[in-house]
Amino acid sequence: MKHSIKHDISDDLAKKATKKAFESYIERFSEFNPTANWTSDSRADIGFAVKGKKLDGSVELAPGTINLEMNVPFLFKPFEKKAVGVIEGEIQKWITRAKNGELGE
Repeated sequence: MKHSIKHDISDDLAKKATKKAFESYIERFSEFNPTANWTSDSRADIGFAVKGKKLDGSVELAPGTINLEMNVPFLFKPFEKKAVGVIEGEIQKWITRAKNGELGE
């Protein structure tokens, strides 16, 4: 599953917003054991555990876009849109905060 989130902030702010979004997600949804491991300046490997199954994927930053890719097992396909909506909502919230100068340094 691939999904792109458009934004109109600088690449640096997009990375900060994405990191903050995942930090918040990790805290709020700790029961799913979410992980985000930044492997480069523009890519993070992400993962979640649901009902004993590990879902993995990546987030990749590109100019004007945050690309999300998840490997979703067939069993979880019915929940795919909801999961993407939650992740995108969290990232959009932090993009708005970045625009408003609320990320802090």
